[in-house]
Amino acid sequence: MKPEHHRARAERIERSLELLTDNDWEIRIEGAMLAGTHWANYALHVQEVSTDTEDIVHTSMCVVNTLRKYSLVERELLQQLDEIEELRPLHVRGDAQGSREAAARALSLLAAIGQRARQAQGTTRLEG
Repeated sequence: MKPEHHRARAERIERSLELLTDNDWEIRIEGAMLAGTHWANYALHVQEVSTDTEDIVHTSMCVVNTLRKYSLVERELLQQLDEIEELRPLHVRGDAQGSREAAARALSLLAAIGQRARQAQGTTRLEG
């Protein structure tokens, strides 16, 4: 997918998330995961670390060497995305305590991911 499509989808999901309440923790976490993934792909594409045909779906599904390559450029962003992913089994598919707080954390992480991704264009690219 082209970087501009990732950005447009991430921004659309973020606008939708603004309509939700604290009682919508499951979709807040899911939405943060989806938007964060689009932002991660956007950042990696504009820095030419990954191609338009090479998209992250979940950090946990990346081949280790690919994730290492991505982490050379966007370690913190990918760690934040991974933290959102770790919230999903407990609060979206599970019934752990603290789901509202987990959703707030996911949204906070998404804000940081989005901010970094927006800054990514024009930054140093991975040589190779």
